[in-house]
Amino acid sequence: MYRSLVVASSLLLSLVAATTPAARADNAPVPAITAFDQAFAATNDYHCIIHVHEVKGDRSQNRVYEYWFMKPHFVKTLIQSGDDKGSGGVWTGGDQVSGHQGGFFSGIHLKIALTDPRAVSLRGITIPEGLLQNVVHTYVKVPGTLTQANGGKIDGVPTDRIDLKVANPSSDDGITEQIMYFSQTTHWPIRQVLYQGNQIVLDQIIDDLKTNNGFTQNDFPF
Repeated sequence: MYRSLVVASSLLLSLVAATTPAARADNAPVPAITAFDQAFAATNDYHCIIHVHEVKGDRSQNRVYEYWFMKPHFVKTLIQSGDDKGSGGVWTGGDQVSGHQGGFFSGIHLKIALTDPRAVSLRGITIPEGLLQNVVHTYVKVPGTLTQANGGKIDGVPTDRIDLKVANPSSDDGITEQIMYFSQTTHWPIRQVLYQGNQIVLDQIIDDLKTNNGFTQNDFPF
C-alpha cells in the first residue's frame, strides 16, 4: 500500500490521510506516479500487449498492439488484431517511422512521417505517444485536478486509481477526464479510460508486461 504524502503529527491525522484520496490541483505527481517513475527508472526495456478501443465522432476502432521499447527512444509496434492487422512500425527518435502494412504488402517497408495517417490510431495517437511512460506523464502535463484512491482489483490485481479532471478539454483533444489504474505490485499501469463527458472515447488494457528483456538496437531495424 502507498503511504500518504502528508506527514501526520497525530494518529487521528494519520487515519484521515490514509482514507482520503490524495489531491493535487497543480498536477504534482501523486504516489502512484512517483512509484511508477521509480519502477521505470530501474527498467532498461519492456514488452507488452495493449488492447485498445477508440472512438472519434461516429467512428470506432478496436486493435490489439504489441509494443517493444528500449531506452532511450527505440520503439517497435505490431497490430496483432483489428483494423490494419499485421501492420507495424519502428521509431528511433525524430519525425519519421519505418513501417509496413499487413497482408500481401508486409514485406514492403517505407519511411513515413510520424504523424502520417498510416502511422497513427483513430484518435491520432502516434507511436511514441502510445508508450506507457508517456501516457502516464500526461497526467502531470495536462492541467487539471489530479486525485488518487484505491482502485479495487482488476483481474485479481489490487490497484491504485488516479483520476485527472481536465481543466480545459479543448486543449486536450476534448477529453474531460482521464483515469488510470496501476498495479500495487509492479506499479505499472494496467488500464486507462478517457472520457468526453459521459462517453468513453478510449479504453486501454495492458497485458503481459515484461521488463528488462535484454533488447538491443538490432531489435529495432529502421
